[in-house]
Amino acid sequence: MTGDEKGKDAKHLRPVEREFPICPTGIKGLDEILNGGLPEGRPTLLAGNVGSGKTLAAMEFIVKGAVEYDEPGVFMSFEESGQDLAQNVTSLGWDLEKLVEQKKILLIHGQIDQKQIVEVGDFELEGLFARLGHAIDSIGARRVVLDTLEVLFGVFTNRAILRSELQRLFRWLKEKGVTAIVTVEAGETTLTRHGIEEYVSDCVIFLDNRVVNQMATRRLRVIKYRGTSHGSNEYPFLITKGGISLLPITSIELDYEAPTEQISTGIERLDTMMDGEGYVRASTVLVSGMAGTVKSSLAAHFVDAACRRG
Repeated sequence: MTGDEKGKDAKHLRPVEREFPICPTGIKGLDEILNGGLPEGRPTLLAGNVGSGKTLAAMEFIVKGAVEYDEPGVFMSFEESGQDLAQNVTSLGWDLEKLVEQKKILLIHGQIDQKQIVEVGDFELEGLFARLGHAIDSIGARRVVLDTLEVLFGVFTNRAILRSELQRLFRWLKEKGVTAIVTVEAGETTLTRHGIEEYVSDCVIFLDNRVVNQMATRRLRVIKYRGTSHGSNEYPFLITKGGISLLPITSIELDYEAPTEQISTGIERLDTMMDGEGYVRASTVLVSGMAGTVKSSLAAHFVDAACRRG
């Protein structure tokens, strides 16, 4: 990454004026990259390959919303049951069963029998809308997760119908006024499996789990965010006991006031070489050299000078 690219990305990570409200995810580092959070009341597409942390990131969005922002959430999984989800995140310190009892979270297993689905004419989502709408209204949900979309649309090959129904699903989520995350699997040659999901989304985030030189790393990148600037680089992240931890390195800006006070090194001629006064206070000095080049003696002179100054 060049210096210009770092500077440009750092500017994206500064607070900006928005024309629409935002919804903080509560995920460490991600809100900073997004300049505050996800677009409130709009759907966000979370894409990624196997093991990249899609379901975990989506679940943390729901849990943090319920615990930290008093925003109830609905998590609809088309693959795992609510019991399985609760057991999977126990090691992260999240008590989903307690949150469900408090009606802060509602877990739904959106099981679909693929044998009963036939692709003829229009694919109706009314059953899904009715079930999801009832769940949202029952707890006053502000956040929704659909995990994963391939199970719902996996058997359909007609791209025109698929795109139309995706648009209808996302439009319905907007009309409900919920901030939604929809997870999808990455395609082999496209960002997503069908290659059209990203075009109907307001915000697209891509998670990647790669192995380089026998070392596995997870990375996050914001591909698209309509109506605002955002960090556009790849950011490494870890899955820790408390959830996802992500550090946007380029957000650490050197915009603080640098110290100018100097203190003696303890060696008069060395002070002369440094504008006559010595090391800059609050700086770190590296003394490097081979054996016998008085590294320790230089350090001892500095300590002696500090003691003499009291």
